[in-house]
Amino acid sequence: MAVEHPANDSSRRRYQYIDKFLNRAGPSTDPDFVPGAPTITNLETSKVLVIGAGGLGCEILKNLAMSGFRDIHVIDMDTIDVSNLNRQFLFRKDDVGMSKAEVAAASIMKRCKDVKITPFNGRIQDKDEDFYLQFKIIVCGLDSIEARRWINATLCSMVDMDNPESLKPLVDGGTEGFKGQARVIIPTLTSCIECQLDMHAPRAAVPLCTLATIPRQPEHCIEWAKIIAWEEHRKDTILDTDDPEHITWLYEKALNRAKEFNIPGVTYQTTQGVVKNIIPAIASTNAIIAAACCNEAFKLATSCNPTLTNYMMYTGDDSIYTYTFEHEQKPDCPVCGNLAKTITVNPNQTLQEFIQSLGERPEAQLKKPTLRTESTSLYFQSPPSLEEQTRPNLSKKLRELISDGEEVGVSDPAFIIDFKFKLVFQS
Repeated sequence: MAVEHPANDSSRRRYQYIDKFLNRAGPSTDPDFVPGAPTITNLETSKVLVIGAGGLGCEILKNLAMSGFRDIHVIDMDTIDVSNLNRQFLFRKDDVGMSKAEVAAASIMKRCKDVKITPFNGRIQDKDEDFYLQFKIIVCGLDSIEARRWINATLCSMVDMDNPESLKPLVDGGTEGFKGQARVIIPTLTSCIECQLDMHAPRAAVPLCTLATIPRQPEHCIEWAKIIAWEEHRKDTILDTDDPEHITWLYEKALNRAKEFNIPGVTYQTTQGVVKNIIPAIASTNAIIAAACCNEAFKLATSCNPTLTNYMMYTGDDSIYTYTFEHEQKPDCPVCGNLAKTITVNPNQTLQEFIQSLGERPEAQLKKPTLRTESTSLYFQSPPSLEEQTRPNLSKKLRELISDGEEVGVSDPAFIIDFKFKLVFQS
């Protein structure tokens, strides 16, 4: 039987079609679903965090505001560039140079008077657990695998089985041109982003000799600045691809390199795209994936229908195709599992070659790893004194340093967790 919300006059008129889902039970609603006022109030008071206010984030913010969420927070460290205006529809030409989060929040609240959006201009890594604990749902519209891995690990580490409020569902969306995906992650209970990491293989590497001696494309100059110039001039500083100062430094180095070899096409935007592996965004794909993400957030907040289990992929580059499947949780996941991940290695490979391979392996993708076994330190990236002390190990073969099947602990400054790998020698 339908139950009316007590304030169903002007305050709910905007949401009258949504209320058809909330004022009555349906064949797929959760057994604990309570139609009417309690569910509507729960939706209105659910505090949601949106990470990213770019192409996907703008769509997500608009959809959430129009779906009945009234307490939305958004965090993004970027400022608006003129190139954003073709698809990030909450921004105008006069907004160029301003904070994306702040402008997006103001733009939504101007149109939806009953919605409060709180903006944060900064990095997600600068917020502590207490910040994330205040939200009921977190929705990601990021363009960076590294940032996704960080928030995924943070939410998993927050889970306290004695405190149900510590478990924060993560709805993640991503697009690459005409392709996209949406997924729902219940930290520690379902497959997490780290479990699915091998689905996001790193970009094929350009031979180092090409970068160092005969660059032919603007991308080669940018990769040279990132890999070689940064290591020569700023070795003690961890490259942060979300830091505008770091991107500007790389752009200037790459531009000078390009001029030296008469290569046109190095721009700030291109530099940012290469360094962060950004693929050109298409507005319609953003709209489709954002709609899927916001539907899942709506279902999580109201229990009006079952949520996605747990991965939806979409492709529109050759006709239109969608597919939903359940990605299984991996026992050897370094974030939500408790077993070491097995990696097969060549025992005659040097430690330096193995470290380089960790950045290329789809299941690892670690750029600045520090390695140690239970009994000894293999290699430290920092501080300089420990790096110098363990540097001789780089030229040694793996069979000289570890035994077949031995576990190696790996840490990387980009992540808050340690990784465990069981190294099995090739026969």
